[in-house]
Amino acid sequence: MRREAALSLPADPNAMPVFAASPLDLVRAQAVRLGDEDADYDALLDAVGDRSFVLLGEATHGTREFYRMRAAITRRLIDEKHFDAVAVEGDWPDCHRVNRYVRHEGSDPDALAALGDFQRFPRWMWRNTEVLAFIEWLRHRNAEQATGSLVGFYGLDMYSLYRSSEAVIDYLEHVDEEQAVIARRQYAALDHVRDPQRYGYEAVLGLRPDCRIAVCERLVDLMHKSSVYQDKDGHDAADAYFQAERNAHVVASAEAYYRAMFGSRASSWNLRDTHMVQTLFALHRHLRAQGRPGRIVVWAHNSHLGDARATDMSLAGEHNVGQLIRQGAGLAQALLVGFTTYTGTVTAAHEWGGEPERRAVKPARSDSYEDFFYRSRLDRFYLSVAGTPVEPLREPMLERAIGVLYRPDTEYQSHYFQARLAEQFDAVFHIDESQAVEPIDE
Repeated sequence: MRREAALSLPADPNAMPVFAASPLDLVRAQAVRLGDEDADYDALLDAVGDRSFVLLGEATHGTREFYRMRAAITRRLIDEKHFDAVAVEGDWPDCHRVNRYVRHEGSDPDALAALGDFQRFPRWMWRNTEVLAFIEWLRHRNAEQATGSLVGFYGLDMYSLYRSSEAVIDYLEHVDEEQAVIARRQYAALDHVRDPQRYGYEAVLGLRPDCRIAVCERLVDLMHKSSVYQDKDGHDAADAYFQAERNAHVVASAEAYYRAMFGSRASSWNLRDTHMVQTLFALHRHLRAQGRPGRIVVWAHNSHLGDARATDMSLAGEHNVGQLIRQGAGLAQALLVGFTTYTGTVTAAHEWGGEPERRAVKPARSDSYEDFFYRSRLDRFYLSVAGTPVEPLREPMLERAIGVLYRPDTEYQSHYFQARLAEQFDAVFHIDESQAVEPIDE
């Protein structure tokens, strides 16, 4: 139903006609219009309640407002709701260096240096001015806290095949030199060309032996000896072991992923999102075992954090983080928040591995959620969509997703998909005109 107003016939023929509220009127009545103050997020904070997971999305990987708003919301979640971890769509070892910096460990002199391991395309996803400012805030905030109350910064992704295998070996060299020798031999098949995609291609074609059994054996052995290693490793044994175990999981997942890349898209997509959810749950358990709340804020793209069952991803056999979190933790434990924009600019590349550019974003299609929100004339707003009476939000409509590439010439095919927004998310933030995020060093 897209009419601005609908005539409702009165029961009494002598009564005056009554006009029912249009969908846009309902949006205007329910939305919280945004200014520039933290108070804009009061309604979202109220919706969080005692949930353990708050998932903050983004419609693009290169929009300044999305990063800035997520940082502002996260600051309040940490200060007011006692969230004790931020988990992002970044590689585990790269984020671990940042984690050490914000926890006043390691030797990096500033946040820019702490971001130094983010060298894989697209670097601007994390090497940008908004992330830089948030990391410095987190470090300063942690400086005022007791050791047991420090908030960490963690990576969910699994592209770091080689760096994670090196981290496992490095850990074993400190706790079990004999096993370190075995690990080098088990991981050796991965090291032939130092190109994970080539490894996967050659393993699938039988041009080289695959390493799937070896990496799984390494993970199982590490887990089997966890109590021994933690007894040997001193005061920070639990955290050091957890880092090594997660890196071993990354190696096993990445090895499977790079072989799956040469099969169906659904297979590789599902492997990646399953790994991210397993990491989230493992981090939650780890924090709880330390006597912490285990409450985690997640930053990732809408395509990962909105429930896949409410989109045409499900038709392709794909699941995602939002769906798996709801299924694994329960609806009462996860708040899924999407972000949308109608037009503006975005930092994105033309092709994979290309240089980031400030690109103009076309105004959204007239049959999209973004256009529907634009026609509300609210400009910038927050809207709770779970259980909404706004009919268009419960019906399939187009939604736009821009990743690290933006292809305006084929925008409909490349960037739009069908979704039922009220089932995909619990709430959304919308901005009519957004701006490109500023990379630090591109």
